[in-house]
Amino acid sequence: MLHIFSDVSPVMAAFLGTLFTWGMTALGASLVFFIKGANQKFLDSMLAFAGGVMIAASYWSLLAPAIEQSADSPVPTWFPAFIGFLLGGTLLLFIDKVMPMVDLDRYMNDIKDEKAKSRTALLMFSMTLHNIPEGLAVGVAFGAVAADGSGAALGGAIALALGIGIQNFPEGAAVSMPLYREGMGKKKSFLFGQFSGMVEPISAVIGASAVIIIEPLLPYALSFAAGAMIFVVAKEIIPGSHEKGNVNTASMSLMVGFAIMMMLDVALG
Repeated sequence: MLHIFSDVSPVMAAFLGTLFTWGMTALGASLVFFIKGANQKFLDSMLAFAGGVMIAASYWSLLAPAIEQSADSPVPTWFPAFIGFLLGGTLLLFIDKVMPMVDLDRYMNDIKDEKAKSRTALLMFSMTLHNIPEGLAVGVAFGAVAADGSGAALGGAIALALGIGIQNFPEGAAVSMPLYREGMGKKKSFLFGQFSGMVEPISAVIGASAVIIIEPLLPYALSFAAGAMIFVVAKEIIPGSHEKGNVNTASMSLMVGFAIMMMLDVALG
């Protein structure tokens, strides 16, 4: 595999690596096609599962790397994560306030409940936002290969793309399943689910092309996405999964989603 990436420019290598991560997001989103006759309890469980995935990803995929990358910065180690996290939540609060003024019917006309439309829009936005700094991180890793030139640096960049790709599998399902729960068709749920991963190749190219500029900002971007995701989980995902009375089932599903994402993040580094 190394020769495939070593024979192309760092920008192209980053693009190829994140095509894989996007593909894994799409693969996870495709699980929606295998749901047959799902009842409300199962659908509430899937929404809560998505919340668990998002909480775990917020720490192990976003906040922990942000703190680690801040170790050599001129500001205190905690500062980028603290500022980015609060700004991310503040942005989602603002978006939640202006959401009623957005014409969501153009894209979600098959979801009849207005509250459900707002919830799914926030979910999709936060998951997409979460994938941007991950794509940047892959781009920076491949961009750094040009300066380092060692096989170890290239191997590390490939391992990062592989790890993020595998982690993206449950994240794709965490978008498409809730969309289907709210009344969106399977095909459209899949398309929106995989779209959340489409930003990774784009941001990877940007990261590899501007590695010197992007790298210092990564801790802020990672924690910003974490704050956005936690806001959505707290305000929309958990209350939404409890609406129909399936509180215990939803709570356990959230824990299962958290545990699976935690396992993948820790195991894959």
